[in-house]
Amino acid sequence: MEDVQSRADSRRIPINKVGIKDVYHPIRVKDRSNGEQHTVASFNMYVALPHNFKGTHMSRFVEVLHRNEREISVESFRDILVEMTEKLDAQSGHIEMDFPYFVMKKAPVSGVESLMDYKASLIGEFHDGKADLWLKVVVAATSLCPCSKRISNYGAHNQRSHITIKARIENHMWLEELIDIAEQEASCEVYGILKRPDEKYVTERAYDNPKFVEDIVRDVAVRLNQDDRIRAYVVEAENFESIHNHSAYALIEKDKDASESG
Repeated sequence: MEDVQSRADSRRIPINKVGIKDVYHPIRVKDRSNGEQHTVASFNMYVALPHNFKGTHMSRFVEVLHRNEREISVESFRDILVEMTEKLDAQSGHIEMDFPYFVMKKAPVSGVESLMDYKASLIGEFHDGKADLWLKVVVAATSLCPCSKRISNYGAHNQRSHITIKARIENHMWLEELIDIAEQEASCEVYGILKRPDEKYVTERAYDNPKFVEDIVRDVAVRLNQDDRIRAYVVEAENFESIHNHSAYALIEKDKDASESG
């Protein structure tokens, strides 16, 4: 049968990304505790299409996924990215894999254990024979307002924050390492289960460690700057304000390689 997608196209306009979005697929992910998590990921898979081709072969994206039922790791994700790009005869490829990621946490005083869920992503870009890998996590935490603490006779308003770290890595790095950085640089961590002594601890911990969104992103950036495995990053903090009907937001972006070459 005729391969319509492979017909020549006369408009001479290349397409930066063409492919499939929101494909759900079961995966197995290794975690730092030497365990294995079974979860479901949403995939976006694209390739670049030269100006002289009418279309790409959409079914081949799904075929690549179905051939890779094995455990997903940084290394295997990179292999899938390269395989997809080569199978579709493309010069560049892009995969985004979003999935829930779970970490068992102990409450700070009682030690009671509970699972915390995080939004995690692996993002791969393949171009000119080079594969770049990004890790991304969205971490819930507590922030307490330094201004409110300073001007109030007692108490201070606080709120739940989302700290997002997206890092381009050069060598192996656990998702938990980025989660740790985000939680350690917030006013306080959040937990699935807290007993009364734990609640006292987290309340006082946040009060003793007030931070604006500006403080959070700068403190996280300091940590990321110190890790040579991270070659570029974007860090965001969004505070869902408890005394306003809006969020407070800050972002820092840095490409270390570009800075060094400049």
